[in-house]
Amino acid sequence: MAATIRIQAEPFDAAVETAALTGGRADIGAVVAFTGLCRDEGGRLAALELEHYPGMAEAEIARIAAQAQTRWSLLGLTVIHRFGRIMPGEEIVLVLTASAHRQAAFEAASFLMDYLKTHAPFWKREHLKDGTVGAWIEAKEADDRAAERWC
Repeated sequence: MAATIRIQAEPFDAAVETAALTGGRADIGAVVAFTGLCRDEGGRLAALELEHYPGMAEAEIARIAAQAQTRWSLLGLTVIHRFGRIMPGEEIVLVLTASAHRQAAFEAASFLMDYLKTHAPFWKREHLKDGTVGAWIEAKEADDRAAERWC
């Protein structure tokens, strides 16, 4: 089963993507959908800027998607990650995992998100409402700890 992986500036529609993953399929018993949204960080964030290396980011996500497919019995997998200027409340990332049973779909989605938060080649920078631009954001220690459980 080939994974769908896209890196795009445009918003996505999780319902449309789920329908594309499951349409005409009677073998899928579970779909886990995770949508990551841009927070306003207590009202101080105007936008989040995301950059990536085209080609490299897709290849890295495809590599980790292949690991997920090897570890769990997945029947479908979609990862969409946005780049560019993302406003609070807008979607940043979508992970869809489909399997015959729920546990594989839940675990694979969690595995993929832990990877995306810590190792995917994306760089994030905050643009604040006061007009200042923050430093590039590093992965949080809690995110690193969460990813360690899959080693």
